[in-house]
Amino acid sequence: MRPADLAREHGLSTQAVRNYEADGFLPPADRTPSGYRIYTGTHAAALRAYLALIRGYGHPTAGRVMLALHDGHLDDALLAIDRGHARLLRDRETLGSVRRAVGDLTAEPAPDPGARTIGELAHRLRVTPATLRNWEQAGILTPARDAAGYRVYRAEDVRDADLAHLLRRGGYPLGHIATVVEQIRTAGGTEELSRALAGWQTRLTAQGVAMLDASAHLGDYLALRRRT
Repeated sequence: MRPADLAREHGLSTQAVRNYEADGFLPPADRTPSGYRIYTGTHAAALRAYLALIRGYGHPTAGRVMLALHDGHLDDALLAIDRGHARLLRDRETLGSVRRAVGDLTAEPAPDPGARTIGELAHRLRVTPATLRNWEQAGILTPARDAAGYRVYRAEDVRDADLAHLLRRGGYPLGHIATVVEQIRTAGGTEELSRALAGWQTRLTAQGVAMLDASAHLGDYLALRRRT
């Protein structure tokens, strides 16, 4: 097979195929006496596996997997894949936690329209004021200040604090919580938030399916390597 034969299946340029080989993502190709590359079905399977890994796990992980395989380190390749699945599982758990939190919040009576001090909010959540200040430094909370410079927590701040408290109890790091709370903060009303969560679910489902597809292609490639 020529580089063009491999490239045509995926709508790639022949130079892209050569680059993938040069980067180690494809096994080295033999050469004709005149110097032209000779690819085989094994190379075609490697390219299918690599591109499928990109769709399922992203470029960095796909590259690590293929390089580890071609260096003879199968366990390192499998470890990279396992870490990808662990990240997807964590994202699914985060989505479930956010949905439960949103459900709990919307089921409660309307929040007190009055502002809360840092002490009052800390007492409500049964945390220390220092914890709330740490959440603010992480970007989770964005309270206003009164004329005297004291923090003022309004209804939306209480909502964000409730979500952060739930996710923190679930063991999520502050940086991860800040990202989730920001997504909810910018989503708008309940209807917009529901669409955002549904979109999040759709993306996670698509990634899971892509991971399954990548596993199938990678299995085919490994089987070919064992036979050659």
